[in-house]
Amino acid sequence: MPNAKVLSEKQAIVAALVERIQNAQSGILVDYKGITVAEDTELRAALRKDGVDYSVVKNTLTRKALDQLDMSALDEHLNGTTSLATCSTDPIAPFRLINEYSKKLNERFNIKAAFMEGKVLSEQEIAELSTLTSKNDLYSKLAGSLNAIMGGLAVCLAEVIEQKGGAPESAPAAE
Repeated sequence: MPNAKVLSEKQAIVAALVERIQNAQSGILVDYKGITVAEDTELRAALRKDGVDYSVVKNTLTRKALDQLDMSALDEHLNGTTSLATCSTDPIAPFRLINEYSKKLNERFNIKAAFMEGKVLSEQEIAELSTLTSKNDLYSKLAGSLNAIMGGLAVCLAEVIEQKGGAPESAPAAE
C-alpha cells in the first residue's frame, strides 16, 4: 500500500490530466519508442510553437483520468511508451504535427489513438484530420481572398468614376 504522500501526488497528477484532457479540443496518444533526444527536442519545439502541450504520461494514471472522463475506449492503447499531445486552441495542430513527425521517424514514433472534443476517433478519422491545413494557414488564405476582393472593388469603382467623367470637383472650403 503506497504511503499517503505518494497517493496524494498520484491523485494530483490524475486530476491535472483530467483537467488537461477536458480543456483540450483534441489529443493524441503517441508511442515514442526509440527517438533521440535531438529528435524529441525538435518535436517539442515545433509543438510548442503551435500551442500544443506534449508530455510523456504514465499509462496507469492516464487510464484513471480517461476513465473519469468516460473515454475508457482509449484504455487498450495505454501500454508501452506513451506520450500525450493536446491542444486547447487549434484542434488540427496536434494531428498535423504528430503525423508529420510520424512519417519522418517511421517506426520509432507512431500514433496509437486520438480524441476530439471527448470523442474517440477511428484510424480513418485520424488520417483525414492529419491532412488538413492549420487554422493560421486558413486565416491567411481568407485574408488573401478578402484583400483580392477589395482590390478588385477599388479597380471597378475607379473605372466607373472614369467613365462618368472623373470625380466631381469639391466645393470651395468655407472661410
